[in-house]
Amino acid sequence: WKEVNVYQIYPMSFKDSNGDGIGDIQGIISKLDYLKELGIDVIWLSPIYRSPNFDMGYDISDYCSLDPRYGSIDDMHQLLKAMKERGIKLLMDLVVNHTSHLHPWFLQSSSSKLSPKRDWYIWRPPRIDESGNRHPPNNWDAIWGGSAWEWDENTQEYYLHLYLKEQPDLNWENIEVRRAVHELMRWWLDKGVSGFRMDVINLISKPEGLPDEPLENAGFTVFPVSIPNGPRVHEFLREMNEEVISKYDAMTVGETPWTHDPAILARYVKPSSKELNMVFTFHHVDIDGGVENSWKPIPWKLSSYKQIINKWQTYMHEHEGWNSIFIENHDQGRSLSRFGNDSAEYRSISAKMLAVGQICQGGTIYVYQGEELGMANVPPSWGIEEYKDVATQSYWKAILEKRRENSENPDMSDILKDLRKKARDNARTPVQWDDSPHAGFTSENATPWMRVNDDYTQWNATQQMNDPNSVRFFWKRALAFRKAHPVLIHGSFRLISPSDERVFAIERQHGDVTAIIVINFSGINVNFSFPQDSKIPKGLKLQLSNYENTDETLENISPTLVNLRPYEARVYL
Repeated sequence: WKEVNVYQIYPMSFKDSNGDGIGDIQGIISKLDYLKELGIDVIWLSPIYRSPNFDMGYDISDYCSLDPRYGSIDDMHQLLKAMKERGIKLLMDLVVNHTSHLHPWFLQSSSSKLSPKRDWYIWRPPRIDESGNRHPPNNWDAIWGGSAWEWDENTQEYYLHLYLKEQPDLNWENIEVRRAVHELMRWWLDKGVSGFRMDVINLISKPEGLPDEPLENAGFTVFPVSIPNGPRVHEFLREMNEEVISKYDAMTVGETPWTHDPAILARYVKPSSKELNMVFTFHHVDIDGGVENSWKPIPWKLSSYKQIINKWQTYMHEHEGWNSIFIENHDQGRSLSRFGNDSAEYRSISAKMLAVGQICQGGTIYVYQGEELGMANVPPSWGIEEYKDVATQSYWKAILEKRRENSENPDMSDILKDLRKKARDNARTPVQWDDSPHAGFTSENATPWMRVNDDYTQWNATQQMNDPNSVRFFWKRALAFRKAHPVLIHGSFRLISPSDERVFAIERQHGDVTAIIVINFSGINVNFSFPQDSKIPKGLKLQLSNYENTDETLENISPTLVNLRPYEARVYL
């Protein structure tokens, strides 16, 4: 699992096989050869379970059956068989911090205070003030706004939901809940699944007593900071490993948001902990979001970005940890539009530059669907009606209501501009397979569940498959290159010129192999000089670049000078 290339599929937007406008399992099967040829070993599949879809499948009403829009269990068996024939393994998305409010567990839990499953969720009586008014049990906000508590008229208590009210949190303090989770994991592993990506797994253990959050930490879009990495989370994960994971040849990766300290997350992944193989940290992709409002893009500095990468790379390497390398997923805007340059002039070259930046970091690499094609954020012409994500719509409505206090028709152009950069919808547009109507995602007469990005006629898989200068061809080459050179996966990590605001330069070492990587993150020519104390070894030769180069060696001259073109990336070995 350390050396595999992982590819995330967001099924609703990947490939539709039956013309209903929604991606499905048969659509995935039809593209397995495409993924195998790209160099993919493992697929992480976002939720395909039965769900009312208040949060695009992350509100699950039955963990052991599939949403009919994606297919049947028979389709799933076909997928697993077809993947096995190609040597590709499958990670399912395990979403067990919460369920759907329509899950049978919650329907029973909410039916009566005397229900055997009452304690499967987190219920609390109201707080009553001096005037007799009812209030939630504490002051926690839900992540997308409003209280994290929902009043249940039937049983006269509140239940906790850190996300939508349609996503009640499970009570992991209850051993019966944990056993039920273990059982559903075994059910999928016995079917041939090879592991799990675990959704917000660092939230499953809540603070003892559920105390109020300090007022300075509470507020719209600010999550209660006391919740992540709760007091029993490691106990719960060790138990999960002992009862389930250790009994299978399974791979695990945990999503661990709101945690920017590698010392905290290393506890999850150290071999001695016997918990998870690796986790996702979001420190690096949080860099262009505001502290009080993550939807508001803010300027970022390359020096700050480098320090974040350096911190996680060095700490995990030195403390028996392991990194998950990514810059895109279903919850992030397209990296090309955030950290690269999606203009016509530099789109291809900067997409390749970002690819080099990832394949040269130590850890397991994750490629998000369409990233290998250089897919970009939605165009400026799109209105709010094109955005489908509940988080996007909730944020828009909250701002609109607030502004309507002062104006009947408030100007929302600034919010729309922010969403074009940061909304999750940017990553959820259908994959662009060819230049036919709807980019070949669905049939010509169908209506895709979400509009296809307008640039699909110029940017699509068919066009790039046989073009040696395409982004996809480069990704294929880069993934193979990474596998061929263990120094890029297992090597030590040393940052060169940390304060340089244009060039990201690093040294990797593994055994007797040294790699020097230099990446120009700017849109101008840069003459980069290695510091006097860099101790650049002799015999370095250019092995990978997103440009055609003539200077193929780095001479042992101090300072060594490298002339880099806009968004140029080079790997010397």
